[in-house]
Amino acid sequence: MDAVSFCMLLDVRNLSTRFHTRNGVVHAVENVSFSVDKGQTLGIVGESGSGKSVTCYSLMGLIPKPPGRIHSGEAIFDGTDLLKISESQLCTIRGKRISMIFQDPMTSLNPYLRVSTQLTEPLRLHLGIKGREAMERAIEALAEVGIRDPEKRVHSYPHEFSGGMRQRVMIAMALITRPELLICDEPTTALDVTVQKQVLDLIRERQQSLGTAVIFITHDLAVVSGMCDHINVMYAGRVVESAPCDVLFRHPRHAYTRALLASIPSNKPKNQILHTIPGLPPSLVSPKSCCAFRPRNTLGISELCYTDRSPALVEIAAHHWVQECPGCLAIQSADAVVA
Repeated sequence: MDAVSFCMLLDVRNLSTRFHTRNGVVHAVENVSFSVDKGQTLGIVGESGSGKSVTCYSLMGLIPKPPGRIHSGEAIFDGTDLLKISESQLCTIRGKRISMIFQDPMTSLNPYLRVSTQLTEPLRLHLGIKGREAMERAIEALAEVGIRDPEKRVHSYPHEFSGGMRQRVMIAMALITRPELLICDEPTTALDVTVQKQVLDLIRERQQSLGTAVIFITHDLAVVSGMCDHINVMYAGRVVESAPCDVLFRHPRHAYTRALLASIPSNKPKNQILHTIPGLPPSLVSPKSCCAFRPRNTLGISELCYTDRSPALVEIAAHHWVQECPGCLAIQSADAVVA
């Protein structure tokens, strides 16, 4: 066993999740593989509907069944396959060793319960801490995430907090059991830029102090540029490119990755038109075996994209994987805007 294996915390292999609906089978996630080391931050990026959240919901056992179903794969967390264990076994891990910050804290927090009740629940369920000690831990958790006067605010209801403060409560709740893995599902989407930076800094600070591994889900590559060690780019339920953060930004290979980078406003000179990706992602109901990005490929050569098979994910350099589609790997002269 090599040195990397000793620090590996989560190893996901060939995960496929499908939803059986009246309109057909939705292939939401197809053959997704990745690993997360202890203390590492993995970014999963892509447009809405690309399979980012479903991937992590599958790991947490939060896919509604029916209509959802884990079709295949394994997710080894510290020697335990999360996809094979019972719900009762998963409950001993979820919320204790693996925690999640959801996208919308207003709908994730229970509006009928005080923040104190929601913060102390993980302590009671997973650590057996109750009463005064649990309340002290809850107050301490609020103070750690920067909420002023935590002794009073801990007894408030979620609607008495601003959006940024509610997100801080979610972070406090997720970290109160000192998890080994924290999953952040677009935690800054509904926040303004100033609060967004505060939340990102807070997650990074808590990660460093606790040594927690983080999976950061977002549609915005700019957000993860200084946040992640490694990035997976997903499109149509599949990983199209996977690389260390600095490599992905300096040497993006897949046309979709290049298009996402070209769409970041900060990459553009002043008064230059912002690049946009035409069209919409494909339907994932019984998808065809072909290059899913072909109809929207304007930075490669769409005529060369596969029409008879799905591109395989291959390693083109150390830790740099990309879908081997000739049309998506090709570069036109117009692609110079990405450089």
